[in-house]
Order: sequence, then structure tokens, then C-alpha cells
Amino acid sequence: MTQEYPYKKILVTGGCGFIGSSFIKNLLEDYHGFEIMNLDIMSYATSQKTLDLFEGFENFHHSHIDISDLEKVKKIFKVFSPNLVVNFAAESHVDNSIYGAAPFIQSNIIGTFNLLEASKNLLDNSNFLFHQISTDEVFGDLNEQDPAFKEEDPYDPSSPYSASKASSDMLVSAWGRTYQMPYLITNCSNNFGPRQYKEKLIPKIICNTIEGIEIPVYGNGLNIRDWIFVDDHTYTIIELHKKNIKSERFNIGGNNEIANIELIKDIMQILESKYELSPKIKFVEDRQGHDKRYAINMAKTDKFLDRNTEYNFSKNLEATIDWYIKNVNWWDE
Repeated sequence: MTQEYPYKKILVTGGCGFIGSSFIKNLLEDYHGFEIMNLDIMSYATSQKTLDLFEGFENFHHSHIDISDLEKVKKIFKVFSPNLVVNFAAESHVDNSIYGAAPFIQSNIIGTFNLLEASKNLLDNSNFLFHQISTDEVFGDLNEQDPAFKEEDPYDPSSPYSASKASSDMLVSAWGRTYQMPYLITNCSNNFGPRQYKEKLIPKIICNTIEGIEIPVYGNGLNIRDWIFVDDHTYTIIELHKKNIKSERFNIGGNNEIANIELIKDIMQILESKYELSPKIKFVEDRQGHDKRYAINMAKTDKFLDRNTEYNFSKNLEATIDWYIKNVNWWDE
């Protein structure tokens, strides 16, 4: 039996992307009593097949809108009048931001500004919330002995991508202070799971192997990341929405730090033993400004939600690999 959701009119941006589609899918399958309006420009990292997952749900609506177009954003806000805005829309690939930062400024900063401007007309709604989906990368990086990032740690972004996300987070908190806009900012660690575009590390390992292409490893491969399964991330988002939040920020991590080279070897072993594939790696020149380590402290979030987080990384990793084996052509039209 599905549960009733506390927000009745939910506007999602980037809901055909990797994390946004997980959020929408879990909401539609597990909850009722709401409408979703999804705004998505349907960039290269999305697929019509993802949008097709929501076909048949009468409470789901989709609009092909670029959030960097303020007038179109204002129009859809006026018509739909959401009481929850969840901003997943973002350019997010660090390499792409290094080669050309302009799309990241346009989508992540200007797009967020437009959503905030449109939201100002909705503040008389006593149940309104603006939720900014952010990243642990805004904090910069850590040395091996440093404690994990906490919510109150200062921002110190390293790449054009993380700088654009830090800028958009600051816009959200400034609108909260200046205009008393209720907001939630969540900073998550590296996500993995189905429907993540194959430019990202885990799908690249799998898809390159399927296609007979060597897996590139930056530098010595010892950079450390904290990984969370995408559904664990979005279920946490849903649990936060069920609380009375006015202006807060929470970290969402996987409690699972692993060096890139170790993760690659683990996936290679599964591909060899379970699927009889022959992955090969090649070490390449390190990424410019490559962050050494990310780690998320989840103590505040777990205490707020009254839980002790335990994730099954191995099981979720195997399920992710199996999905890509069966859906390697997901983005082919």
C-alpha cells in the first residue's frame, strides 16, 4: 500500500537524469496524493527510455524546458504553482567543466537563480520548500587522515563544476536569508546505479569493457571517493521531505570510501567471473586539479531521521553491473 506524500504539487528539474529519475520513480511507485511536473531539457545524458518509465502515471507531467530560460520557468511556475521544488538539474561531469565551463555556469548558476526567482511568488504558501541537490565536491578535498566533511565545513571547490554548484548553493541560502524562503540543501557523495550516463566512472568501466575499450585510470588511481547507491540517496531525500524542514542542510553519504583503482579492480573481477568479459586498464595523465579524497559525515542526517545507516555496497554494485550488461544501449535512439 502506498503512503500519502506531504507535498501535493512537486516540481522536479532534471527528472530524466540519473538521480532525478530515481527520485521520481520511487515517489510514483511508493506514494500517492501528489502531482509531479518534471522540467528537463533532455540533454545528451538523458534518454527517452527513462521518460517512458513514467508513462501511465496520470499524476506525472513532463515539460521540455531549459531552466536557463527565465520567462518559460516563470510561466510554468505560475501555471503549476508547486509547493515543493527539487532541483536535480545540473551539468555535472568534471572533465567537461574543465574543457568548457560555460554550460555549467548557465545551467547550475543561472538555472538555479531562475528557479529561485520564480519561487519568490510562492512564499505565501505555508508549506513551500525549495530543495537544492548538491554535492560533496563543493567542500574541496581531504587528506587521508582528515575527518569527513560536515555540514558546517567551509566551501573550497576545486573544479569549474564544483565552483558552479557552490555558487548555486550560496544563492539558495541567500534567498533563504533575504526573502525568508524555506530551503533544504543536501550534499551527497558519489552516486552509482542504473541510468547513469556512461561518461561517469562506474558505467564507463562496464561499458568500455563491453565495447572492448581500455578503461582509463587517472594518475595512480589512488584518489578516494565515498559511494552511495542512487536509490539509497533518493529514499533519504524522501524521508527528509516527510519532516518539517524550513531552512536546513544535510549530508547524504554512503559510508563507503574506496580508492578508484580498487573499485575498478572489484568491477573487473565481477565482469570476468560472472560475465566472462576481459576488461583491460590503461593509466592516463591525471585530471587537472584532481581532488584526493571525498568523505561525508552522515551523523546529523542519521540523528535527524532516527536511523543507523547500513548499506549493502557489494549487492548494489552487482545489481548496477547487471543493469548495464542488459541496457548498454539505453542512450541509443
